[in-house]
Amino acid sequence: MCLDDFRFPAVGRGDEIIMRRTLPEDWELVEGTLRLSIRHSAVSVLIDDESIFEFGYDRVARNKTVGSGFEFINFPNTYQGRELTIFLYPAENRLFTRLDPVRIYPWENAYRALMTENRLPLFLGGFLLIFGLAAFHITELAIVFSRKYLRLLCVSAFFVCMGFWTLCYYRVVSVYAIPLYAISLVEYIAFYLAPLPLIVYMYEDVKKLRQKPLQVIYWVLLAAHILALAVMTTLHARDIVHFAAMLPFVVGIIVACLIFFSVVILLNFKSSRAENRLYLTGMFIIVCCTTYDLIGYGSDRLYGDSRLMRIKGVSSIGVMLFIFILFLTFYVDMTRKMMQEAERNSLIKSAYTDELTKLYNRRYCMEYMGKLREEKRSDYAVVCFDLNNLKKVNDTMGHAQGDVLIRSAAEVLAETFDSHGIVARMGGDEFLAVVNTSDPGRMAELMELFQRNVARKNGENGNLHLSIACGYAFGKESGQDIEKVYQEADNRMYENKKQIKKGLCNALPN
Repeated sequence: MCLDDFRFPAVGRGDEIIMRRTLPEDWELVEGTLRLSIRHSAVSVLIDDESIFEFGYDRVARNKTVGSGFEFINFPNTYQGRELTIFLYPAENRLFTRLDPVRIYPWENAYRALMTENRLPLFLGGFLLIFGLAAFHITELAIVFSRKYLRLLCVSAFFVCMGFWTLCYYRVVSVYAIPLYAISLVEYIAFYLAPLPLIVYMYEDVKKLRQKPLQVIYWVLLAAHILALAVMTTLHARDIVHFAAMLPFVVGIIVACLIFFSVVILLNFKSSRAENRLYLTGMFIIVCCTTYDLIGYGSDRLYGDSRLMRIKGVSSIGVMLFIFILFLTFYVDMTRKMMQEAERNSLIKSAYTDELTKLYNRRYCMEYMGKLREEKRSDYAVVCFDLNNLKKVNDTMGHAQGDVLIRSAAEVLAETFDSHGIVARMGGDEFLAVVNTSDPGRMAELMELFQRNVARKNGENGNLHLSIACGYAFGKESGQDIEKVYQEADNRMYENKKQIKKGLCNALPN
């Protein structure tokens, strides 16, 4: 019978396990190493009753935790044909019901073999740890500005816990010569803490259901877990009861949380949008994978039976799938929001844009002037424009040609004043510009540019006959009352219009 197939009643503190066998007369290894699996036990290794390795006796004597993991013991070929004896003295109760295989490797391959056997947990645990730490540090800064990042912070903390637990439980960190009690301490802390960020994360989903009994159960589970963590940490720190002995109680709390999570997820699934259903599916995958690992982990840690965890890193795989689903959910959500934002911007643009000229309309212009009034600004000029001859063009040449005249006027106005303020069509043949300057010299230059642009537009189209009356006033002229400024500019525009009519400038031929 192989060593890992041999079963016995669960051993505990006070028991003694002795393994003996005669080593082969020869083997190919010159400088080998014996890899010994230790589960919270003091260990002695002897060759022909001569001690070659001891571990954990000092910690057991001081009632300290010993830890679990691998020890690598120098094993040269001079031990050929001699008797190997291994003594195990469990330091906790109900530790295991079987023994892990004892293996001998070439010294240079011992750690490589450990990493190869656990390459999937190594990759998954390392990824979750690095990704989780990076996300945690980013979100802990972001949460200062918005509470909406709290859930992302919880997910990051869960990833960190799962990363530490995966690396420690599968013992891949043994290659760094870290003491076994430290590895086990990190393993248990990560395992016991992992449910806490998930419980906090689930609060929004519980809240959405608006069911008082579920909210009461939620707060009971949260309080029970926090209290249990505080009590267990105190007992372990005082060496009264170690973390390893408290595993059954934690497993019970985690099982209750998983059942509760499943109920909340299923209830939310019925009334959720597509992207939220994706996220809920990811959460359900985590629950299922964690349940699998929890059963195997409890079986292994409580009874030393790892047959239920032959597939390694299932919970980490579930977390990786959840990360992928989070990215997919984020993409779907962002796409939806971008479409909504584009639709919203389109509606806003439609509400504030004149359809014919694509300039701002009267509504936008009035709101803009209202903003200037509220800010009590005076460093601006209001310019009123009136398109001459529009009625005559409409009557004699048709409204299509009248629209061409309006669009041509809008193009000239936008070309001249757009980069200096806003230009709007107030309705019919009336336009208005609000220019960000109170300098008369600069305003005169812009008006000269405006007249040149009108002349150029007429030169490009000999049948256009574009003529625009205008008048302007500065904000500082009327004590920051933009309504009076607008009225003064309008009056001056009408004076200019009268002058154009008297001079018969740009009149259409019969």
